[in-house]
Formats: sequence, C-alpha cells, structure tokens
Amino acid sequence: MMLETDMLRLLDVVARTGSFTAAAVELNYTQSAVSRRIASLEAEAGGPLFERLPRGVRLTPAGHVLHRHARDVLKRLDRAGEELAAIRHGTGGRLRVGAFASANAVLVPNALRDFRAVRPGVEVTLVEGLSGELMDGVREAAIDIAVVSDYFSDVALGDETEITPLMEDELLVALPADHPLAGGDVVDLRDLRDESWIAGAPPDGATTLGEACARAGFAPRVDVRIGEWTGKLGYVAAGLGVTMVPAMAVPAVRGDLALRRLGQFAPRRTVYAALPRPALASARALLGFLQHGQDGLFTGD
Repeated sequence: MMLETDMLRLLDVVARTGSFTAAAVELNYTQSAVSRRIASLEAEAGGPLFERLPRGVRLTPAGHVLHRHARDVLKRLDRAGEELAAIRHGTGGRLRVGAFASANAVLVPNALRDFRAVRPGVEVTLVEGLSGELMDGVREAAIDIAVVSDYFSDVALGDETEITPLMEDELLVALPADHPLAGGDVVDLRDLRDESWIAGAPPDGATTLGEACARAGFAPRVDVRIGEWTGKLGYVAAGLGVTMVPAMAVPAVRGDLALRRLGQFAPRRTVYAALPRPALASARALLGFLQHGQDGLFTGD
C-alpha cells in the first residue's frame, strides 16, 4: 500500500473536521474532489475509512488505524521539514569542525563560544588533525569547515573547496624564564645555534624550524621530540631546551615561560578556513566568527 503525503493530510483533515465540505474549504479543494480522493484512498485501503452520516462523516475502525499511522507519518515529515529548514538557515543540524592543534588553543574555542551563543540549536562536533588530513576531510565531505595552515604541509587549493585566509601567524621562540636571552624583546635566532631544541616527530621533509635556522646559518640540534605543542612547553619550562610557539596560541601559553620574537628570521605561516562547495549556512556563520575572533589574537604585527 503506497500512500502519497497529500492523501494522508486529506485523511487527517477530514477526520479532524468530520466533514468533506469543511475539509474542502480548509484545503482549497472542491467538495467533489475530496469525495473522489477519499473514495480512491478507500479503494487502496481495501474498504471504507469513513461512515457517511446524515451530517458529516466519522472514521470506521479501519479509518482509525490508518489515521493513527497517518498522523505519525505527518508529524515525522513536519519535524523533518523543520530540521531541514534549520539546516538551510544555519540554525540547526550538525556542524563538523576541524582544526590543527594550536588553532584549538584560542582561535577555534573563542569562535565556537560566540557561535553557540547565537546558534544554540546547531550540534557541533570537533576533529583535530594535521592540515593535510583536514583538507582531505573537507574534500571528502567529512568536515564542514576546517582551520588549516601551510605550516608543515602544503594546503591544496582545489575547485571543490573554498579557501578564506584568516591571518598571518608569526612563530615565536619559547625560552625558560631564567634564560640569559629572555631579558630582551627580540632574540636573534643566530644566538640560539647552540641550544637544544624541542621539536615534533621526525619529518618526512623540510620543517619550518629547519628552514628558519638554515636562513640563520645553522642546523638546529633537536634532542627531544614531542608531537603536542603544549608538551613541548613543559620541556622548555623544565630547562631542557627551547621551542617555537605560534603567536596565535600566546594567550594559552603557561606563565613561567618567556616568549620572544625572532626578528628578521621569524618564520610565518598563513592560517586559512576551508569549506566545501557548497557550504552549510552554519559553516559560513562560524567562518564569520573565526574572521572576527582573530582580531583579538597576537599576530606579531
């Protein structure tokens, strides 16, 4: 038995009003059209659904059964319509957000805080990863908006994705608070040639640290490798070396470290927001908060 949605709605209105005539007025049909459609529905149901009375109609036992199911279906369809409208307007549905680790220190959480304040009906899920992995997620429609950078991996700019630059992020050096070079505002990278560096896992290719030190005329000595940037800071605070810290994460850096700029040798990276084409309305709304939120971050300018 295959019933069209408009037939279910007609059944519901006739049952509620108890009259073919009243249902015709409410639905802007003719009375004869209502009669024909109900007769067609009864033929498909295999028997009468309404008792014809001197004044109006009432449901038969079979009509009560079908009406109960019809109301359940119509309620579900109405809820589906509401949810679809919320997704179209960016006020509901699910939003899958990706970001690299240091973007999750300040930029992304601040943007999500402001986003949730005005769009509480959107269910947000978070994915953390490397920029290349996040870009793959956007292209594969597994992520609705991603914050990525060109630091450690190239950002592939394909026609299937929309790329919006958010900020230029300068990398600083983190020193133990009692380090001899912590007293100045700027540290010459060449003065750190004999330092032990805290860096990430062994790279497959060039790294920002290696390239910056090469410009300064030396190769960095890496004695400790830690993948998570907050872990690197713990080793620096313990006096076991120095490391580079993205300026966008400065507000989240522990207070017992000295952060200093690297002057002419300071490496920079571009931070982007990546969205699939077409993008969800909620993703575009979050993009606006990301663009606004970066204004309050230290970018080294």
